[in-house]
Amino acid sequence: MDTPRGLVVAQLWRYPVKSMQGERLPAVTVQGDGLEGDRRWGVRDELTGQVLTARREPRLLEATARLRQDAGPVIELPDGIAVVGMGETSDRALRDWLGRPVRLVEAAAHGDRAEYFADATDDASEAIEWTMPPERFVDAMPLLLVTTASLRAGAALHRAGDWDVRRFRPNVLLEASGEGWLEDAWCGRVLRIGEVEVVPQQPCIRCTMVTRPQPGLSRDVDIYRTLARHHGGNLGVWTAVLNGGTIAENDVAQLVADSPVLTAARASRSNGSLTRPRTARRPAAP
Repeated sequence: MDTPRGLVVAQLWRYPVKSMQGERLPAVTVQGDGLEGDRRWGVRDELTGQVLTARREPRLLEATARLRQDAGPVIELPDGIAVVGMGETSDRALRDWLGRPVRLVEAAAHGDRAEYFADATDDASEAIEWTMPPERFVDAMPLLLVTTASLRAGAALHRAGDWDVRRFRPNVLLEASGEGWLEDAWCGRVLRIGEVEVVPQQPCIRCTMVTRPQPGLSRDVDIYRTLARHHGGNLGVWTAVLNGGTIAENDVAQLVADSPVLTAARASRSNGSLTRPRTARRPAAP
């Protein structure tokens, strides 16, 4: 498969605290399990034990988190109050803001629980629990990658909507000159971005998050409805890390090979084997 022309890194985003606004960075360090400092912290409801997301607590999108290397996340609340790192001071500020018993926690080795709605356009629909991967509060896989081509494809179908990249919360936004949902076709291929090699694994199934209001963006359930009607509810691709390193804005990206898993699968088919390679579990609602 040829690499689309003009494929470069347009934006890089890190979200230190689950479901809060993140920080756009000129360069990031990619580790084996994701961006350094990405989604390492979350706000846990002390009554349910679940980590809150903006699916169930939309106000989280009104706060902003950035990472300070010597102290963990710096959280700025909507009223301008800023707290640094974990501890009683941060917990008290979060409790006062949300009006519920919560605590800022770091992701654990066992994986934490959260909830999503069965109907992404109806907050009264059934709440379904799922368990996130260990060590990070990511929904499914280490990285989320989106192209500007996919944003344009969505905007062409729902012209009244604001297809701002912040709705979709990728780690990597690639500028792509092609048309359509380009990144879907990259699943199982090695994509080199700067010195990093990653392997897109599966389309990202969208949920309530893309409809939520946030600073500068209004609530819009037709964003999700458009994706559901025209693209299976998907936008972007969940991506695994093959070789870590640094990615910077304006780095060139290119498809370089099939992934080892895909190559092994093709070899198995050519040998008449029915064995299928293991793939990542498709999340119910990232």
